[in-house]
Amino acid sequence: MDELLRRCEEIVRDVGFATVRRWKAEHPDGKAIAYFPVYAPVEVIAAAGMLPVGLHGAGDRLELQHADARFGSFICSIVKTTLELGLTGRLAPFDGMLFSSICDSARNLCFVLKRNFPQLYVDFLHLPHNAASASSREFLRSEYARLKAALEQLAGREVKDERLREMIVRYNENRRLIRGLYEWRAEEPHRIRAWELYVLVRAGNFLPVEEHTALLREAYDGFARRQAKPRDSIRVLVESAFCEQPPLGLIRLLEEAGCYLVEDDFTLGRRWFTADIPTDGDPLQALAESYLDRSVTSSVRHDWRRPRFRVLIEKVRARRAQAVIFLIAKFCEPAYFDYVLFKRELEREGIPHLLLEFEEKMYTFERLQTEVETFVEALLFE
Repeated sequence: MDELLRRCEEIVRDVGFATVRRWKAEHPDGKAIAYFPVYAPVEVIAAAGMLPVGLHGAGDRLELQHADARFGSFICSIVKTTLELGLTGRLAPFDGMLFSSICDSARNLCFVLKRNFPQLYVDFLHLPHNAASASSREFLRSEYARLKAALEQLAGREVKDERLREMIVRYNENRRLIRGLYEWRAEEPHRIRAWELYVLVRAGNFLPVEEHTALLREAYDGFARRQAKPRDSIRVLVESAFCEQPPLGLIRLLEEAGCYLVEDDFTLGRRWFTADIPTDGDPLQALAESYLDRSVTSSVRHDWRRPRFRVLIEKVRARRAQAVIFLIAKFCEPAYFDYVLFKRELEREGIPHLLLEFEEKMYTFERLQTEVETFVEALLFE
């Protein structure tokens, strides 16, 4: 089990994309498409014979030397480090990049990359902002169809419906396993630690889905054999780390300070759907309807039918969480806009919460450690 987790951590921390280079060496005609978080229709990319790769910046493994000149000061780290990856040649294994509606900075990054790297296929997927509108289904299906046509041209092959259904089946299985691990972790957080689940799930951003599914099954067996005793910790729900990811050291710090992370929104795109995507009928229509009706809630996806602040309270109760910790990336406007609503609702319900601001490139956590330890002790000894 230790070797499996070590391998996953290596994959997550590698800004040279060795797994992508290996896949391309094994598939000389294959192409790799990087997608900026949070969500991308990976089934469509994979059905075109391409490797979809979730790109979450460079963390603390890359010093900014060029990207600062292309963006203003008040821009989140993930946007700058992603551009830095390109400007330093580290995006060479990729044949294209896909962006979607996350925030203004992400939208601008799409076109900055397009201007600086004209040899790359760079596309922007327009996702509907009104999930309840009848026309949203038709619109989103047309966007998926447009993307499919563009990928077909890039790959030089037609994507048959049967192939797309096959990839939906494979990703359904992968997401079921991830959902199962999250359920298990919520019931036995002493058995599956948060940082372990994090690297295990995030490693899937760089692997073919079949390889990642096999890895998840291996992890199931390893966790089942593990002997672990419960600790004196509080059950915590972590929110707002849906795009830029917190440093691994910060996730470890939360656990060491006495938190059981029973729910989080790390690498949210790996488990975007709350139920399997149907495999009968038109696969593009099934993808569109699943995005609109069977998706997780997030600060980058609006659905007035299920207000996010109410869903947060539902998650707290379902996971029996004693508190909420907001991990918000510095300068992340969607997260800070939602925090106002979340804070009001949590105070109304009498649920303790703590706000921590981070950057992916952080490597010292003394101040945050003091805040978390004080917060935990206040709850443990009240």
